[in-house]
Amino acid sequence: MRLAVLTGGGDCPGLNAAIRAVVRKGEVGFSDQLIGYRDGWRGVMEGDSLELSVAACRGLLPRGGTVLGTSRTNPYKKEGGSRAVLKTLERDGVDALVAIGGEDTLGVASRLAAEGVPVVGIPKTIDNDLSATDVTIGFDTAVEVAAEAIDRLHTTAESHDRVIVCEVMGRHAGWIATYAGIAGGAAAILVPEEPFDIDAVCSYLERRHAKGRFASIVVTAEGALPAEGTISVASPELDQFGHPRLGGISNTVAAEIEKRTGFESRVTILGHVQRGGTPTAFDRVLATRFGTAAVDAAHEGAFGQMVALHGPAVERVPIAEAVARPKRLDRTLFSSVAEVFFG
Repeated sequence: MRLAVLTGGGDCPGLNAAIRAVVRKGEVGFSDQLIGYRDGWRGVMEGDSLELSVAACRGLLPRGGTVLGTSRTNPYKKEGGSRAVLKTLERDGVDALVAIGGEDTLGVASRLAAEGVPVVGIPKTIDNDLSATDVTIGFDTAVEVAAEAIDRLHTTAESHDRVIVCEVMGRHAGWIATYAGIAGGAAAILVPEEPFDIDAVCSYLERRHAKGRFASIVVTAEGALPAEGTISVASPELDQFGHPRLGGISNTVAAEIEKRTGFESRVTILGHVQRGGTPTAFDRVLATRFGTAAVDAAHEGAFGQMVALHGPAVERVPIAEAVARPKRLDRTLFSSVAEVFFG
């Protein structure tokens, strides 16, 4: 079989481990020929590829980012884009394509599968907001990075008696903010699923400071929004997939906290630090399991399917099911665990 692989959307730790697993299982397990398309769907549209082998993938397991490159290209937003994809795959003699990505990359894969393209999906996104899988590649590492940052922010906040608002990624879902906030002992956590009342946030902090704690960490997801009629925020620009380019809600939150409470407040936006660097052991193992399972799925003709983690098992689900809707934060986790420690 001639097997192709691509990585699309935002980069995250564990992508190279998944590429390595696909190549190793394909070459060693099935004597496949492997190619990789550069920069996600852009590479397929433009026929930009390279040969892959076990030898070429040595050293990739602990390496962050993606050696194939990535982009947020949407073939269905380009004139003749989907036709170009089909033409490239036919020209290159591709028998199966493994697409590693999140909602947008796999959304394209789902549409192509409906047109008969032999594609298998692997879920990755640090936001962990992809449905039909318990966990995605990159989430565990992002939480570890954010939790370590919060630990460090505690010491500087305590040294200066400050409030520090730490902004983490999470456009639609507050998985990173909630997990990192719980792990880091945040005084409050703001997530997209629960519009926040800035007065309530300030009350949490005032209660905390009344007990003699004069330093607090507020963790906010980039997609967190204030409750209607409280404070206003600017409307963001949209990307090719119609998603807002977010970032900066922490500046508004910190300014409002200082104005309403008088507590000196500062902002730390972690941004792309969460995407970079070496993956955790969990993400390396998950990526390896997903990569090998995807090759098995391709050889069994399970096209239009995505490999997914359900409990301890890696199973297959329709890609269409995985991208039908974002996976929102578990409200019970937020209300029964996180909120107990606010203030």
